[in-house]
Formats: sequence, structure tokens, C-alpha cells
Amino acid sequence: MTAASLTGADVKTNVSLKRRLKRAERARQIKALALVLPLLLFLLFTFAGPIAGMLWHAVDDHEVRQVLPQTVAALAGWDGKDVPDEKAYAALASDIQAARAAGTIAIAAKRLNYAQNGFRTILTSTARNLKAMPEPGTARETLGKINPAWRDRATWTTIRDASGPVTSFYLLGALDLVRNADGAIVAAPPDQAIYRDVFGRTFLISLGVTVLCLVLGFPVAYLLATLPPGRSNLLMIFVLLPFWTSLLVRTCAWIVLLQSKGVVNDSLHWLGIIDEPLRLIYNRFGVCVAMTHVLLPFMILPLYSSMKAISPAYMRAAASLGASPITAFLRIYMPQTLPGIGAGSLLVFILALGYYITPALVGGAADQMISYFIALYTTETANWGLASALGAVLLLATVLLALVYGKLVQGQQVTGGMKN
Repeated sequence: MTAASLTGADVKTNVSLKRRLKRAERARQIKALALVLPLLLFLLFTFAGPIAGMLWHAVDDHEVRQVLPQTVAALAGWDGKDVPDEKAYAALASDIQAARAAGTIAIAAKRLNYAQNGFRTILTSTARNLKAMPEPGTARETLGKINPAWRDRATWTTIRDASGPVTSFYLLGALDLVRNADGAIVAAPPDQAIYRDVFGRTFLISLGVTVLCLVLGFPVAYLLATLPPGRSNLLMIFVLLPFWTSLLVRTCAWIVLLQSKGVVNDSLHWLGIIDEPLRLIYNRFGVCVAMTHVLLPFMILPLYSSMKAISPAYMRAAASLGASPITAFLRIYMPQTLPGIGAGSLLVFILALGYYITPALVGGAADQMISYFIALYTTETANWGLASALGAVLLLATVLLALVYGKLVQGQQVTGGMKN
């Protein structure tokens, strides 16, 4: 039947069918959206929302602007080459008077003390001793007599840099960088530069744990993939056994095992291998051992999934062509496990980056990871800005690592496709 032979009724029928198909498709999409909507809302409020809040706290800087608004406005046009003019001093005196009456002076003092040690004392002592508003034209002299720090350009620079509403102060601090009095970014003083070393330690421990999990988990995954189903299922139960107990319980169990009078040291002493107890806990060794025990299943499961998909026919074909078992394993079997190795390594490494309980319990002072400092600034000192900045840097490193892994996997797939 040609298009010319179609009647008007046929055309109307086709149009009606298309409309009904569109309505049915739209209804199907709405139903699918309704099914996943609760999960999307859950992820929005429990995952995306907290991450967005953390990123905002890393750059938010409203405290000084809120408590000292006139001072912030007076310093907006200050060139920073010398102490500001009398107008800025008068504005500061007025803000201090208002903040003392409102009881908010401690908010600005706490924020400014992050940038300059001793600023809390400067601001609170000034608020205490400034009994009344200075006479016109005498604010600079009055504040300078109360505390000589007000005659220092660096004091005013600190206030200007904290004027907000956003700041790079916390992010720079997380990378051991600061701004000097001229506004240039420079390295932090040696006694304050600790976070680069902590990040380096965090990545080093995570990498070591990942390597240990790979070395220990690869043979286990191979056994799981090659044993008969009955034995494989039994072995899988032992692999998943750590998930049945609390992380805190598992970590405390290692304290019992590795302490000076623990099972390991007592066994080694009974066997005559050692004369004095070995220091196996509250150091890097204890951290790596305990974290490897906790994270090992996360390496085994991706490896097992990858190995289970490899057909035994490949190894038999390699053997029939004269390849030795080692050669067949290294050149045929091992390359096919690379996706599982990559996925397991990435999963273990990312999980290890954020570990807090295990290093805090079995590690020493020199073995604490970045999560310890994030928890410290969140719960102990309430320095939300620096805690969020450290978390943002860690999040960025994790995202970059995931992107690199994605590029490698994509490149491997392209190479494999070209070979095929």
C-alpha cells in the first residue's frame, strides 16, 4: 500500500496510535521516576546535601563581617600599605562597643585568632578596656593605648582578609599555605605546616594497605573462583565473616592480639623466637595490620567477580599451544583479572583514605591520618572551616583518583577492542 492510497481514516488511526504510544511511554517514565524518587531524595539529603554543606563551610567567612560590619566597610578601600585612617579606628571602636553589648565579640575573636595567634586576647582585652566611645578624632590614639597591636599593619590586614563573605583562608591552610601582609600566598611557618605531611602519611598508609590486601586477597579470590561450588561457598563464608562483627570490636580484638602481653607476643616468646615483647601496636605496623583485616573482603569480592567470568578454556588453549602454566597464567589469565584488580584497589584505597577509628585506636601519634584531624576540628575545637577544607581536599583527591581509574579502564577497553 502506497502513501497515496491511504485513506483519511488510516491517517487518523496512525496519529491516534502514535499519541497513545507517547502517553504510554510518558506514563511508564512517570512510574519509573516515582519508584526511584524516594532513593533520589534520600541521597540528596544524606549525601549531596552534606557534601555541599562541607564545601560551603570550606569557603564561608561571615563571622567578622557579622560582628564588625562598620570596620569591614571602612577597610574596603584601604590599600594596606600603612595602618588605616582615623575613620577605620572609629568604626572599629563603634563595632566593639556594639558587639560587647550584644555578646558577640567572641565570635569575631575566635575567627581572627585562627589567622593570627593572640588575636583573641587583642580583641577581648580591647572590648574590656574600651569603656566608652572615644572622642571624635581620638580613636586611633585610644585604641593604640589600650593595645599597641592596633598600631601594627598586620593586625588590620588580618581583619581585612577575614572580611568575607567567602575566603580562601581555610583551603590554603589545608595545604600549609598562608597569605602574608601584602596578600601574596606563601608557605606557612614550619611550626604550623603539618597538613601536607598528614596527607602524605594518609596516602602512604592507604597505598600500603591496598598492596597488602591485593597480595593477600588475590590467592583467596583465585581459590574461590576455581574450587568446586561447595568448598567455594564455605570459603566465601569465612571471607564475609568480618562483616558480621562491628568495626570497633574487630579493632579492639587486634589490640588484645598485638599488645605486649598479647597472644602474638606470648606465642613468639613461648616458641623461643623473641626474648622481649615486640612493639606491634600503637605504631604504623598495627595500623596496617588492622586496616588490612577490615578491608580485605573489599579486595577479594571484586577480584572473585572478575575471575569467575574468565573461562577455563583460555588456560587449556594456552597449554595445548605449548605454554607453561606460569606463562599461561601471566600472559592469559592475569591480564583478564586487571578490571577486578583495579576495582578492588580503588575501593580499598578510597575506603582507607577516610579511616578514623582504626588508626585512632591502634596507631600512635605519628600514625594518625587526616580523618583524625577532621574529627578533632569538628568535635573538639569547632573549627568547621578548617575541618571542611581538609575534607574538601580529601574529596578532590578521591574524585581525581576515580577519574584516573575511569580513564585507564576506558583506555584498556579501547585497546582490547582494537586487538579483537
